Amino acid sequence: MSQISQSELCFEGDGEVRARLRAVDWSLSPLGDPDAWPAPLCTALGMVLDSAFPMFIAWGSGLGFLYNDAYARIMGDKHPAALGQSFQAIWAEIWADIAPIVDRALSGKSAYFEDLPLKVVRRGYPEQSYFTFSYSPLHGADGTVGGMYCTVIETTERVMGERRAAFELELSDALLALTTPEQVLETASRLLGEHLGVDRVVYGEVDAERGTFHIPFYFARPGLPDAGRQEFRLDAFGPAIGDALSRGEAVLVDDVRHDPRTAASIDAWEQDQIRSVLTMPLVKAGRLTAFLSLNRREPWRWTEQELAYTRSTAERTWAALETARAQTELRTERDRSQYIFDTIAEGFLLIDRDWRILQMNAEGQRMAGLAASEVIGHNHWELFPEARDSEAGRMYQRVMDTGQPGSAEYRHTRQDGTVVWSDVRGYPTQDGIVSFFRDITDRKLAEEKLREADRRKDEFLAMLAHELRNPLAPISAAAELLNLGRLDEERVRRSSTIIGRQVRHMISLVDDLLDVSRVTRGLVTLDRGPVSAHTIVDEAVEQVLPLVRARGQQLSVTVQDEAISVMGDKARLVQVLANVLGNAAKYTPDGRRIDVSATRRDGQLVLTVRDEGIGMEPELTARVFDLFTQAQRSSDRALGGLGLGLALVKHLVELHGGSVTCESAGPGQGSTFVIALPAVQPPPSQERRQAPRPQRARGALKLLVVDDNADAALTLGMLLEACGHEVLVEHDSRKALARAHAERPDACLLDIGLPDMDGNELARRLRAQPETADSVLIAVTGYGQEQDREQAFASGFRYHLVKPVDMDRLAQVLDEIVACANAPG
Repeated sequence: MSQISQSELCFEGDGEVRARLRAVDWSLSPLGDPDAWPAPLCTALGMVLDSAFPMFIAWGSGLGFLYNDAYARIMGDKHPAALGQSFQAIWAEIWADIAPIVDRALSGKSAYFEDLPLKVVRRGYPEQSYFTFSYSPLHGADGTVGGMYCTVIETTERVMGERRAAFELELSDALLALTTPEQVLETASRLLGEHLGVDRVVYGEVDAERGTFHIPFYFARPGLPDAGRQEFRLDAFGPAIGDALSRGEAVLVDDVRHDPRTAASIDAWEQDQIRSVLTMPLVKAGRLTAFLSLNRREPWRWTEQELAYTRSTAERTWAALETARAQTELRTERDRSQYIFDTIAEGFLLIDRDWRILQMNAEGQRMAGLAASEVIGHNHWELFPEARDSEAGRMYQRVMDTGQPGSAEYRHTRQDGTVVWSDVRGYPTQDGIVSFFRDITDRKLAEEKLREADRRKDEFLAMLAHELRNPLAPISAAAELLNLGRLDEERVRRSSTIIGRQVRHMISLVDDLLDVSRVTRGLVTLDRGPVSAHTIVDEAVEQVLPLVRARGQQLSVTVQDEAISVMGDKARLVQVLANVLGNAAKYTPDGRRIDVSATRRDGQLVLTVRDEGIGMEPELTARVFDLFTQAQRSSDRALGGLGLGLALVKHLVELHGGSVTCESAGPGQGSTFVIALPAVQPPPSQERRQAPRPQRARGALKLLVVDDNADAALTLGMLLEACGHEVLVEHDSRKALARAHAERPDACLLDIGLPDMDGNELARRLRAQPETADSVLIAVTGYGQEQDREQAFASGFRYHLVKPVDMDRLAQVLDEIVACANAPG
């Protein structure tokens, strides 16, 4: 019986860390060979590895580091390279902070710390983190301390949450008693700067019309240049920064030297000694009014917590500024108080102790959807009964009872059905309470849209992964069958057919993604010409007819007037109608009816597709043309896809100056899509002719295939040889150039993305040497953008084919070459 080694006993069991420990090269570790480890270390390691709680051991003079799966998650990118390495080297950035604690444990004394702050680097950037842990000595077989062990839990999220809540309370209390804008700015900036440890906090007020801003106040640590009170251009620190702030977007730059939005204006940033910046804008009535900005002198990865701190501080500062300014005006112009109330940007409400409304300004009346006569003198709870049990109503009651100010968010439905969100702040008065409230509806709607967009993005990624994996399964299975080498001709043919069909499906998915990207970014140029309604309908129906027949559906086609035409891109218009028809066929049960009609209405060609399909909710009809939107999905995703087709339809129709709408009476009641396009008079002699099909020429060619992907070159060469051509294959550009000089091929099929010398340069050299000047050059490439095609043709290519190559198209190209070579003259 073979003896089990100590290392096998130490590392025996399941878990990712155990598996990695078995694979560590211990000759590079200060711990040495595990078979020589003392028994107490192995025993302690077993307990650590079995624990579900984060734990580690540091052993020996080099403090070799060992830990379990739970602790590996705390280490971030340091795992798994840290296994067996020196404790000090692993946590070098915090060693000065923890070395005394380690020394205490190694001297035989345990230590316990709660929520200890440590700035660790475990994801490539410094993170302010907090940990609760205990260090304890670990004794060897001789009773002396051989190392230490630690039980730890990270408390960063809890501590940061508590600190943020405490800070917001401190900020609210500090701002409450302030009466001037200068006091508000100084207090808010100082508290935020000290709390987050940033180098500068800047409050800027913006003149949107002039495109400038000035800094009425800033907080800065010693050693930074004076920001001053001078005026700056809004785009002086990068046009993209100013544009983002004007759109109301928070700007986070981790390093101004490497961010494309700031790199071009690096001198302005470095003059102010700024390397990282977080800026929160204030946009009112669609205009950038002010901003609050945090600056650091070193690169810094801004966290969600810091973003939340800044947003909260900005909102409270702006609210306090508005309040302070209003209070200043009240003190100096009491006789004009109503005018002031009606001009401030926030709603104002004054309520006595009997909850009778004494005053409400114009903005408050607008937000409530009520006139002054409907408000003044009425009981607040009678006017707004739904507010009594809301967060804002309970806040009002607390202010009235305790005399302490408060704030809350309130959702109010006006009499006309409009929903308005307000940020409400209540303050005590001698005879009741006063409330300031501002409309945050746009912000709430924007947050909801962001959540919805994020949800649809996640669904799309899941769909894309599913749709791309599906064809890979039959391709993989068919490839394995072919690899067996014992198949008859029929099974080889069936396997090849399966692979070809699934590859075409994957190409279709990729083409859809590229197509919608080009169209939505405005990179599509329409090849405009007169196109008849009959042509659009006929060719679109031809594309979807196989699916309709396969499902036994009844397709009715009506073209009211064959003379109806539009000025547009025929291929794109056919694509539009085919997408809508394909959707109808996909979502209509077997055997049901689909109607297609083309009519003239008010100078427009109106294409209507009506089906007896699954229908949709009214909410879905409103956004069915948005990217990644789909109707219901079945568990097997038979009704799947990427949710791109109708978004593409909308963009293409609008490019043609038209519109597209969708209607449905509800689930199970079918859908109707209506496409309207500007109609034009058809040419005088417009005849519908079937384009003659080109005759395929016969003959063999000498072909040179050049591709650095050996498998791609070999398979393409085998296919061409199977078609009767003589094929030469090369993987290197220079060898290909020399072989072409010697062999003089009739045509060269070149990959563009070749190393050393790319396909375009190889094409130019082939054109330059007399032996290959007349060879036909065919680009076979994965680069399929329009600029790629233009560059290829400029380099001397006659044809441009995108990978994976459509073999029917390639055969047609080769037939054309043969026909040209055999033509008289």
